Amino acid sequence: MEKRIRVLVAKPGLDGHDRGAKVVARALRDAGFEVIYTGLRQTPEQIAEAALQEDVNVIAMSILSGAHPHLFPKVVELVREKGMDDVLIIGGGVIPEGDIPALKKAGIAEVFTPGTKTGDIVKFIKEHVK
Repeated sequence: MEKRIRVLVAKPGLDGHDRGAKVVARALRDAGFEVIYTGLRQTPEQIAEAALQEDVNVIAMSILSGAHPHLFPKVVELVREKGMDDVLIIGGGVIPEGDIPALKKAGIAEVFTPGTKTGDIVKFIKEHVK
């Protein structure tokens, strides 16, 4: 039996908007992934620990508050410190195009901005999970 891809959908930071995260979580579930949603207002430490405990293949973070330059790289750092070197980490939300290169340099595999088709996220995950 083939192991299903496990995805942790996380909302780092203090913003209280999670509609986008829930839409993505549902699309990933409908595509056959196992999805764990952390809920709102998670710290980077909580996200990294949840990823470890849930033994996920992917962390998908969503943010709207503008704190992505700080929070996304912090999650990458903590996840790698825990030895999860093969976990794919992606981000999404209202993120200026100019911020994306720095996020990728920090270890975010891809950044999905508003208007991205959920099928494109599914395809990216399927192509990049080891």
